Amino acid sequence: MTAARQTAPPGPDLATGLVRLARLVDRVFAQASAARGLTAAQARLLCILAERPRGMAELAGLLGIDKAGITGLVDRVERRGLAERTAVPQDRRALRVRLTEPGQRDAVAVHDDVCARMDALTAGLAPGDRERFRQVIAEVTSVSEAFPPPSAAIRDAVAGR
Repeated sequence: MTAARQTAPPGPDLATGLVRLARLVDRVFAQASAARGLTAAQARLLCILAERPRGMAELAGLLGIDKAGITGLVDRVERRGLAERTAVPQDRRALRVRLTEPGQRDAVAVHDDVCARMDALTAGLAPGDRERFRQVIAEVTSVSEAFPPPSAAIRDAVAGR
């Protein structure tokens, strides 16, 4: 007599699984942000600015918030000395937002903390499964790269190399 093969109960449908995964990532991001004394929105702004300065309208679009919302968010990180607004030479009415050195350090720290927390969450996966999961995520998210990781040049500058 052969033993009945036990299978894991079926998981959630794809949409439900993705929503649960998004909530998990949001929670991890919020925890990493809070560890630096930032709100998740502030940390997201810093991470977007880590690659390069951006205009206010572009930031609003990337973050999915309106003009008043981005103005208030930039005000708050500017008061903390993490970013600054500069005029765009070709358009006196336009402003660009760039990170200060402390802002760059915080952006890199949040990014690294999120990566470490995500690594811990996926540590139980077999190496092949983990790599395939990474590839699938890359395929799905390739349509929107709103949150690129800090470049090597930024990491080197923060590290003082």
